[in-house]
Amino acid sequence: MAEQIDATEPGEAGGDDNAYVLERKDVSAILYAVDIEDRDQLTKLMEPLHAADIADLLEQINAFDRSRLIRLYDREFDGEILTELDESIREEVIGVLKPTVLADAVRELDSDDVVDLIEDLDDAQQEVILEALEEGDRALVEQSMSFPEYSAGRLMQREVVMAPEHWTVGEAIDRLRSADEDELPGQFYHIVLVDPRLHPVGNVTLGKLMRSRREVRLVDLLEETFRVIPASQDESDVAYAFNQYHLISAPVVDDEGRLIGLITIDDAMAVLDEEHEEDILRLAGVGEESALSDNVRETTRQRLPWLAVNLVTSILASLVIAQFEMAIAQIVALAVLMPIVASMGGNAGTQSLTVAVRALATKDLTGANVWRVIRREVLVGLINGVVFAVVMGVVGVIWFGSPALGYVIAAAMVVNMVVAGLAGTVIPVVLDRLGVDPALASGAFVTTVTDVVGFFAFLGLAALVLL
Repeated sequence: MAEQIDATEPGEAGGDDNAYVLERKDVSAILYAVDIEDRDQLTKLMEPLHAADIADLLEQINAFDRSRLIRLYDREFDGEILTELDESIREEVIGVLKPTVLADAVRELDSDDVVDLIEDLDDAQQEVILEALEEGDRALVEQSMSFPEYSAGRLMQREVVMAPEHWTVGEAIDRLRSADEDELPGQFYHIVLVDPRLHPVGNVTLGKLMRSRREVRLVDLLEETFRVIPASQDESDVAYAFNQYHLISAPVVDDEGRLIGLITIDDAMAVLDEEHEEDILRLAGVGEESALSDNVRETTRQRLPWLAVNLVTSILASLVIAQFEMAIAQIVALAVLMPIVASMGGNAGTQSLTVAVRALATKDLTGANVWRVIRREVLVGLINGVVFAVVMGVVGVIWFGSPALGYVIAAAMVVNMVVAGLAGTVIPVVLDRLGVDPALASGAFVTTVTDVVGFFAFLGLAALVLL
């Protein structure tokens, strides 16, 4: 399949937001070809599209049209499309594909793509895909599946281009040229040099290989940056290593240090994307939802527990308010102004929380700098608190004609903004030290702290000063 990408250029009609997005007229034309069952026209329209664009198309249309399109497209279906599909509809698409089409599609994929494809499927569908593979490829995939979930062993591809450390450039080039097509990965960036025990000793880039003379030894061309990944290492740590050390690929070794696979940058960056998406969803308390496939029942089930937690924290804040019922009854302005203090503290806490959770995920926030970060957030909260304290103090005087009320809300604003900065940083750090995912649990705690402190500071000061 041709992979020419025809995308809207930035600055053209539609703007940057529509760059690389399938146009509605193209989707309509494809669906019309499906409606009239014109396979030749459908193939002509789909041929220029990249596998990722076809995956986007399948995700955008409904299940009925998706099924009809797949059946009509038939033999042209590319295995790369399956790897680009959202996991939520991948199982559905595999169920629609004919066994022969599915077999041809998965045989085109590298072992790491096959592992990624089947690890979230049920046993029956896993067996369908494994049976489609040749015996040697199936053995490699099953070996990768034997490693723990979310480990480097699951992430790696088993196809590796390696060479003995004593080879020259000429010997390596001759070996690459004489290799059968199925002996080499679809894409590779390095040749991994190994010692006689198959321990990796370094990487040689293809660029250096091609511009060096044939008699040059490969060991003289080794890259300065070289990292070996244990097969049992967590994939999030692998992604961090790629990002931290600017790796393109890295060899994976077993417990005895022998080369068993390779991880490439595209797989590492996919893990980073998943980590970012997971953090965003958890900060919002929505878990691992899918906008494409989750029905009302599934979505409700995932959101309800966190809404229940929020209800409990809201009741706790209401209990604080109840302690000052007499003050609120005598001074109605307190009921008008107190949500402002809590809301500002909540927003400030969320800002600090988001920065802290992201810094923990990228390992930028450590024991060595945690107190410096906490001091910074507290000072930021103090400065912002003073600024908005002045604003709300003036508002309190002008709106209600009470300088004392202005002083009270100004002081409460400063207190809550400082506490928000402190809580937004300390709470995720403490949860991380306790082994609890800070992205998942921090939000409820920070919101509770800022609400309780905000209401208590404002209403408590008002009770002391105004009554």
